[in-house]
Amino acid sequence: MSNDAAAPTLSINTIRTLSIDAVQKANSGHPGLPLAFAPVAYLLYAERMKHDPADPLWPDRDRFVLSAGHGSILQYAALHLAGYGLSLDDIKAFRQWGSKTPGHPEREFHVDGDVGPAATPLPLTPGVEVTTGPLGQGMSNAVGLAMAERFLREKFGSDVQDHRTYVIASDGDLMEGVSAEASSYAGHVGLGRLIVFYDDNDISLDGPTSLSFTEDVEQRYRSYGWQTLRVDDVNDLDKLRAALDEAEADEARPTLIHVKSIIGWPSPNKQGSSKAHGAPLGEEEVRLTKQELGWDPDAQFLVPDGVYDQFRSGNRGPAEREAWTARYERFRQDAARAEQWDAAWAGKPLKGLKDALKALPAEKEASRVSGKRTMAAFAPFVPTLVGGAADLASSTNTVLPDAGYFTRDTAGQNVHFGVREHGMGAIVNGLAAHGGIVRPYGSTFMQFVDYMRGAVRLSALQNLDVAWVYTHDSVAVGEDGPTHQPVEHLASLRAMPNLTVIRPGDSVETAVAWATVLEDLDGPAVFALSRQGIAPLPRDGGDEAAWAGVPRGGYVVADPDGGADVILVGTGAEVGVAVDAAALLGERGVKARVVSLPSWELFDTQDLEYQQSVLPVNVPKVSVEAGVTFGWERYVDAAVGIDRFGASAPGAEVLEKLGITAQNVAERAQQLLGE
Repeated sequence: MSNDAAAPTLSINTIRTLSIDAVQKANSGHPGLPLAFAPVAYLLYAERMKHDPADPLWPDRDRFVLSAGHGSILQYAALHLAGYGLSLDDIKAFRQWGSKTPGHPEREFHVDGDVGPAATPLPLTPGVEVTTGPLGQGMSNAVGLAMAERFLREKFGSDVQDHRTYVIASDGDLMEGVSAEASSYAGHVGLGRLIVFYDDNDISLDGPTSLSFTEDVEQRYRSYGWQTLRVDDVNDLDKLRAALDEAEADEARPTLIHVKSIIGWPSPNKQGSSKAHGAPLGEEEVRLTKQELGWDPDAQFLVPDGVYDQFRSGNRGPAEREAWTARYERFRQDAARAEQWDAAWAGKPLKGLKDALKALPAEKEASRVSGKRTMAAFAPFVPTLVGGAADLASSTNTVLPDAGYFTRDTAGQNVHFGVREHGMGAIVNGLAAHGGIVRPYGSTFMQFVDYMRGAVRLSALQNLDVAWVYTHDSVAVGEDGPTHQPVEHLASLRAMPNLTVIRPGDSVETAVAWATVLEDLDGPAVFALSRQGIAPLPRDGGDEAAWAGVPRGGYVVADPDGGADVILVGTGAEVGVAVDAAALLGERGVKARVVSLPSWELFDTQDLEYQQSVLPVNVPKVSVEAGVTFGWERYVDAAVGIDRFGASAPGAEVLEKLGITAQNVAERAQQLLGE
């Protein structure tokens, strides 16, 4: 790289002017952060990060997260100058329909070319690792990215995994509670390869941060176990470089580099105020700002001669990737390790998983216990699955046996997330976004999905292969009462696009559900598992009926001879209630089919012929589920459910008092039939 001091300045100012031009053309965006923090973006992309635009998905690249996602044009401008395939036309299309430069960074993978197993997944915007925007999420995702690197480095060796995670975060990121949860955990386990640049510009959207944010951030982060450094002027590249050197030298602690900046600098009339935060500068102010930078005020989207070469000449990534490729070829000479590596980066288990799960005997037990047996059975086939619970592993039964724990000293597969549901969710998303971690999972009681809904939504938005394992799935929780009894949660999760919810009806369905998610499903999945015991379902086709039916979202459990007068549809523990109700109806001369519908999302993807073979249109239908009835109208004519909050009492009594009984289901069916 040239030693000419003007060369970095020219590149940095190109980032600035591209950013304000794009925001002005879109008449929408956040120009303040890109103007102020362009030196840090330059330092990372042009000088320090190990990355190769020719291979944006290279497994050993450094990861970068713009947690302050409102400043997305900063990253897009840097990606353009670095050579990531974003054209100037893409920059000009900022925040427009179908563009590669949306209003906040989006990790929206699409399929390039033919659809099918051989198709290549590519990011919407090459170089964007995670979707950010909701503040605090990106910074918390970065904790998962750093965990994944450390786990895979211990698993496969530093020859093939040896990189860092860098973050640009704002004061808003540090105000959000999710970042506090994730940062506390990162310090606890000593993620020394995580480096966060904190943009401290004293301004938030409503005005000065002093209105609401006066804590000592450095002291807080030191208490978490982080190294904290400070740079008093973001434009001092030498001090930024020195701080980064110090951060990278300490691999025992994550580092927060506290950087002072002036938002919107050098805009003459808007710098240092909230006017530079969330709105275009205005055409005249853009001209004045360019003049302050020594720029042609009439030039738009200008990249001066030599900037591309200067910006890219210091990137060590291509040479690093070439050296990595040679090491990788030697690594692959060990066939067993190569097999595990390939499965990990394909996001799939090793061969033999379904056979192992089919060997599990059916048991009368809570489906959370079935989940424990299932996880123990599939553990050998997913050696890079990482996950844990929010201080509830003994209740959710989500510990992988003999797989170790992720601690400061060792990177095991089991994680003690602590009572940090939202942080857990964001970290799990980061584990998935990194690659190489097969179906990472987070677990808690279903009621507490409300504490992590933002992370669950982002897993769906990004189509991340994660598993959300929620137990204690109904009012059958019992004595803990309505604060711990989910009622509306199944309906709310089903309402979320691109999220597959599965509520298995017995131990066999639980095993099939896990097999389906691990081997066949794309995107995030929710398991809704019971606290109370569930008897094995008396399936007409035996266990094979479940193995065939659960992946399709629903199937016939039991059918009367000569056709059904009514169909009883259940999920989870209530499939058993439907079975008992069918028996009562049979004693009264009414023939009832029983259907298990564990996943609406999977069922809705089936062809109409299959759907109508399970739920024929000309037969009355009644559902039973221990939750709100909202949504069931799409499948049934009458619904037995709980359209109120629960109560504190033994679980069986709560279910009875609230009408989740075979007697009530049978009576509703007879009412529907006019009997």
